Amino acid sequence: MRPLVSVIIPNYNYGYVLGQCLESVRAQTYPNVEIVLVDDCSTDDSVAVARSMGVEPLSTSRNGGVSVARNLGVEHARGEVLFFLDSDVALAPDAVAEAVALLAADPEVGAVCGNYEAVPLHRGNLIREYRTLYRHYWYLVAEGPITGFLPVAIIAVPAAVWAEVGPWTAALTQSEGADVGERLAARYKVILTSAVRGRHDDDATLRIAMGKVFTRTRVHVPFFLQRRYAAGVIGSPESGASLAAALTAATLPVPLLTGLSWTAVLPVLLFLSFLGVDRRMYRYVLASRGVAFTLVFVALHFVINLTIAAGAGTGILQWLTSRSFRRLYDRVPA
Repeated sequence: MRPLVSVIIPNYNYGYVLGQCLESVRAQTYPNVEIVLVDDCSTDDSVAVARSMGVEPLSTSRNGGVSVARNLGVEHARGEVLFFLDSDVALAPDAVAEAVALLAADPEVGAVCGNYEAVPLHRGNLIREYRTLYRHYWYLVAEGPITGFLPVAIIAVPAAVWAEVGPWTAALTQSEGADVGERLAARYKVILTSAVRGRHDDDATLRIAMGKVFTRTRVHVPFFLQRRYAAGVIGSPESGASLAAALTAATLPVPLLTGLSWTAVLPVLLFLSFLGVDRRMYRYVLASRGVAFTLVFVALHFVINLTIAAGAGTGILQWLTSRSFRRLYDRVPA
């Protein structure tokens, strides 16, 4: 008999897409699925949406964050496989079946992470289009065994494995993927694959996107400083692009400050180096979306990389000066 899969869906104020998420789970080709929806004290119509579809959500006692909601879902899950799914993602019909097959094929695999489709759940918004395509591309490039940061929007883990590596650390509301990823990778293989996929409703405005990127970069700094994969992160294309973007912005005023016109070449060369870091991604975007969207993509990517640089700098400063910030991560098992 096929193992029962518990699809655990944490939700906070995603009522406008929750119906599509739940419907995608019900439409799975895999026949043995239960839905465990955990509402984290939403203030929108999320609960009403769930009940209208015949799903009675569990509720956290207070708004405690995604890790608290996921842990509550695990407590009520009956499945042999736990499939964690964010409520702003609509799964492809074969996503659960593909995840179960990959877990069954290799007992050394402790988790299967999915990718986003190349287009967002709701089309027509340039920020969503950029964010979705960017993440789709980098997950595509990273496919195969992964260590360190764990994409957690779509992830399947055997319940027996989760009993060893869980729970989600409640205090880490934006860096829980790095925390769990370390614990999983220390004992099992973790696979990232586009065979398991879904359409994601990403950030709708640049302000929201920048806020999330800044915070997530800042709170990941302790993992980058303390953990074994720090060297790989520092040498990654993402860090190179962020550094080049920051240096480009920093040198823009140099010609005005010095009065030397030839110094204008500095930001130009640095911007070209910024483009060079992600040149393969830009070729991918150009081939799939055309020239006009690629120009928008580059501009947004530059702004996001400036935000990443600011978040990294703030996180390093906070790590050096704040004992409470360091103590938060001292409680996280390495």
